Amino acid sequence: MAKKPIDFYFWPTPNGFKIRIMLEECGLAYRIKPIDIGKGDQFKPAFLKVSPNNKMPAIVDPDGPGGKPIPVFESGAILQYLGRKTGLLYPDDERERVEVEQWLYWQVGGLGPMAGQAHHFRVYAKKKVPYGIERYTTEVTRLYGVLEKRLRGRSYIAGDYSIADIAAFPWVLSWQKQGQDLDDYPRIKAWVARLSRREAVERGLSTALE
Repeated sequence: MAKKPIDFYFWPTPNGFKIRIMLEECGLAYRIKPIDIGKGDQFKPAFLKVSPNNKMPAIVDPDGPGGKPIPVFESGAILQYLGRKTGLLYPDDERERVEVEQWLYWQVGGLGPMAGQAHHFRVYAKKKVPYGIERYTTEVTRLYGVLEKRLRGRSYIAGDYSIADIAAFPWVLSWQKQGQDLDDYPRIKAWVARLSRREAVERGLSTALE
């Protein structure tokens, strides 16, 4: 009997794209449950049962541990769960896994939140706040510098292509909103081009809601 698809609560944002790319890379069947964050879908009771922090993305895997459904929220946790479930893009070796996890947490705790704040103050804020623009643009510049240095002599962030790359990649695609110029970061620019050529990544960047 065919397995039921994973319910994927999605809206086309960097965090949403992370999970869509991972699902495509792993070849997992999924069905999209659109969460229109502009209309406040993230606050609806049905979604809060899956994601109590009222943030997208989230998943419900009907074939979870023991064959029972399991909900997972927070993009980093979802990437780890899917990596363990499939044995893909998340190494079993402890040293290799720690390497991946360090950079995954670097993204979810640093690059994503800081880039998001830069987006807000530079693009979306109703009033321009010079301090906020400078503060977060400068921090994103620092984080890009960390990644640029990390990619010296490397094709991927943590050994082989992994969830660490999948986590960071969609955020770097929004470099213009963050006040960055990829020409200033040749290693990051080459890494972005490398990942963009992957068929699963191309599919995962779809904004289609069905």
